[in-house]
Amino acid sequence: MAPCFYTMKLILSTHNVTLTKTLEDRVVKKLEQLDHLDGRAIDARVVLEHDHRRMPERQFTCSMQLAMRGPDLFAEARESDLYAAIDIVAKKIEQQIRKRHSKIKARKHKDAAKLKEVKRKIGA
Repeated sequence: MAPCFYTMKLILSTHNVTLTKTLEDRVVKKLEQLDHLDGRAIDARVVLEHDHRRMPERQFTCSMQLAMRGPDLFAEARESDLYAAIDIVAKKIEQQIRKRHSKIKARKHKDAAKLKEVKRKIGA
């Protein structure tokens, strides 16, 4: 199997959470999946927090910011389980990436349709 070259810079910080190897692996795995969707991300900032003053079902927070060309992508989730929060944030970022790709494709199709219409008018 070929080595995986992970080009995105990862900045992982925690507040009131002990960063374990499994937590770090989960974040890296999710970022690799996002990088597979769109390899143009420059860096990823992930913050994992625990706030004991919140309601038990919203104690853990995961926020993720992907820096890329154009507007950065940002998502945040509050859950009772930190792993669930990481999964939800990754899903939200994935939806934003897919939405961005759809807009780009729609713009290309719209431009191509205009060009085709202009060529048809000139040829007629």
